[in-house]
Amino acid sequence: MSDNKFQGLLAGKTGVIFGVAHKTSIAWGIAKKLHDAGMKLAFTYQGERLLDNVKKLVDEEMPGSLLIDCDVTDDAQVEAVFTKLDAEFGKLHTVVHSVAFAKKEDLAGGFIDTSRDGFMLAHNISAYSLTVVAKYAQPLLVKNGGGSIITLTYLGGERVVKNYNVMGVAKAALDMSVRYLASDLGPQNIRVNAISAGPIKTLAARGISGFSDILSYMEDHTPMKRNVTQDEVGGTGLYLACDELSSGVTGEVIHVDAGFHAVGF
Repeated sequence: MSDNKFQGLLAGKTGVIFGVAHKTSIAWGIAKKLHDAGMKLAFTYQGERLLDNVKKLVDEEMPGSLLIDCDVTDDAQVEAVFTKLDAEFGKLHTVVHSVAFAKKEDLAGGFIDTSRDGFMLAHNISAYSLTVVAKYAQPLLVKNGGGSIITLTYLGGERVVKNYNVMGVAKAALDMSVRYLASDLGPQNIRVNAISAGPIKTLAARGISGFSDILSYMEDHTPMKRNVTQDEVGGTGLYLACDELSSGVTGEVIHVDAGFHAVGF
């Protein structure tokens, strides 16, 4: 018998995860929690380069999960994801959006040096993609009687974080997108929230100059005197996905950062 205390909590529910790239991905931490609670999941990946990583993870821990190729900068591909999910699942309860990208050269030095192309690229992938995902998820979530859309953000969208630069500005746009989407979709019982996770050693984080220094600083300055784990962020994802636990929560940015967002000097 499993010792999973949340076993069966999401039995009969279905979800799709955008953004798993590696076993360290925050999205993978959320996926594991949802799966352990009984949710049937599908995963998107972008191109053959990422397929192997995602397929290996899924085959080892969630065999039989649906895998769908999707480039979030292409509306037709996003729409095709939900057409496929409609055919396979019939309805949908949860969408996890964990998609972000900026050019490496824009994550070092000064924000003032951000190129126009770099600015547009970061916002297209990291912020606008949530809106287009929500647009095409909406009909399936409505068929379910409502549901939950969860995205991943970071404190760099609220405060200046060294070297986060254009990604911080994109995260600020993402945070406001959460609020506007929550307003648009609330009448249909669709909740939209963001998790602002503290720094975690993910594949994406390695592209941020000085990331190891950020981890050390956080460990010394959070109220809890430590960094957070992938599992802890996953637990908050489970809470937001579960109607029984978070039915009245929408338009929120929930910080899972050991309290760092709350402190000053």
